[in-house]
Amino acid sequence: MKELVEVIAKALVDHPEDVDVKSVDGQQVTVLELRVHREDLGKVIGHDSGRSRHEAAKAAHARDSGRLSDASESYVTLARILRPRGVKGEVAAEILTDFPERLTKLPEVFLADGKAAPRRVGVKACWLSQSRGGQAIFHFSACDSIEAAEKLRGLEVQVPLAERAPVSAGRYYVSDLIGCEVFQNGVRIGVVRDVQFPGEPDAPGTPLLVIESSRGELLIPLAEDICTHIDAASRRIEVVLPEGLLDLNCD
Repeated sequence: MKELVEVIAKALVDHPEDVDVKSVDGQQVTVLELRVHREDLGKVIGHDSGRSRHEAAKAAHARDSGRLSDASESYVTLARILRPRGVKGEVAAEILTDFPERLTKLPEVFLADGKAAPRRVGVKACWLSQSRGGQAIFHFSACDSIEAAEKLRGLEVQVPLAERAPVSAGRYYVSDLIGCEVFQNGVRIGVVRDVQFPGEPDAPGTPLLVIESSRGELLIPLAEDICTHIDAASRRIEVVLPEGLLDLNCD
């Protein structure tokens, strides 16, 4: 893994000679410490990343959300209900969109448990809270007690896919990337099965495409210099991989 991180980092920065990766052994885990030239800090921890670890720059994606509904591909998840809040039926929810302000303007949403079809509910009120890193507080129609709110724990807050917020050129939803075929020099490498988000909320790293290939699982940085062309409509991604990256992935 140390060698893989070093190859990826050198491919992303302007001063590869200053890249230094060290392994620091802890009691339960081994931490990889990455040092780069000061001018390259934005390239390895993400740039234009905004408030969310899930929102990367340019050759990237936006959340609304990280996946489509399991019950139906007609909906997309914006938040996940965590627990009751207060005594009037409000619930606190984890925000799963890079456009949290839109949550406060939704007159209705769909609640889904991943099993049955999502059910429509009205939204009496919604506001954003900075508690615990940022949450959305919902008060749904016909939910006026702690007991009623408790029954909503774990449900996903969704909207129809057609109502997904538009994104600017050069940004892509995770759900648009998953399923894309990946090619290098006309040769098919594999298909995108997932997207991973390394780093911390206040220092997001470059997202990684998880590729299912004939050689096993591959991790490819979702960076402009590597993913040189993304055609979500045609389900195709062109890449230029650093020398040795495929071999390191398979080690």
